[in-house]
Amino acid sequence: MLELRHLRTLVALRDAGSLVEAAERVHLTQSALSHQIKDLEERLGNPLFLRKTRPVEFTRAGQRLLALAEQVLPQVRMAERDLARLAGNEQGRLHMAIECHSCFQWLMPTIDYFRDHWPEVEVDIPSGHNFDPLPALAREQLDLVITADPQPLPGVFYEPLFRYQGLLAVAKQHPFAERPYILPQDLAEETLILYPVEQGRLDVFTQFLDPAGVKPKEVRTAELTIMMMQLVASGRGVCALPNWALTEYLERDYVRAVALGENGVWSTLFAAIREENRDAPWMEDFLRTARETSFAVLEGIKPA
Repeated sequence: MLELRHLRTLVALRDAGSLVEAAERVHLTQSALSHQIKDLEERLGNPLFLRKTRPVEFTRAGQRLLALAEQVLPQVRMAERDLARLAGNEQGRLHMAIECHSCFQWLMPTIDYFRDHWPEVEVDIPSGHNFDPLPALAREQLDLVITADPQPLPGVFYEPLFRYQGLLAVAKQHPFAERPYILPQDLAEETLILYPVEQGRLDVFTQFLDPAGVKPKEVRTAELTIMMMQLVASGRGVCALPNWALTEYLERDYVRAVALGENGVWSTLFAAIREENRDAPWMEDFLRTARETSFAVLEGIKPA
């Protein structure tokens, strides 16, 4: 009567808080997900959650199945790892590079979890390298690259992790602070604070300013997000960052955030890997863990 997909669906529904977002997470249409849940409820003779509640409110039957999912799904995942080891597929190397200055919030818990469960796989983040990460991935100097800027390279596969919105951080007293969104020409008289990255790889340029033929009055760089926030809060400029990178500063009422354009600027973060590693059990587990950790710790992201 019960299948693993049912348990995974209920966990996704609990974590996402709505049928629409849960359907995205399990890669189903909302209609297909609703049909799956309705069919299960009819077989069980119990409703599993209350309709039209947000976040979703589970019934006692739903809560019991969630408790089962918390017990069973980790055991299934552990068994899958053990079977991979028995098949002799546990050996591997995971050297990675990160083209995302604000990724450590979710990436480090992912790496820690992965190290605990795949001690046989060598994990490292090489520092001080003087090469472009994606070509280095193709040359087998690296095994995984976190990037929002995929490039067509032979033998390289891009696994989407999640979608995120770029927002403009401004000081609380800035004229933009009370606006729901800005237009590209609004930045023509602003100092734009950036990470030290090529402008051609930044969404604020490629998706927002460049199509409109607009350039900011001045550009300055900062290495760390907290340094950027200090500059923004003191009125020395504005900066565009992923929505999740701004969460703690917005919660502390340190800065304000404004959308880039009426429809917003959305991008996808990818894990770039070589085709030969796509089916490796340890790589599949790392990517699954990365997605789960992202949705557990980040706010405002969507399934890719």
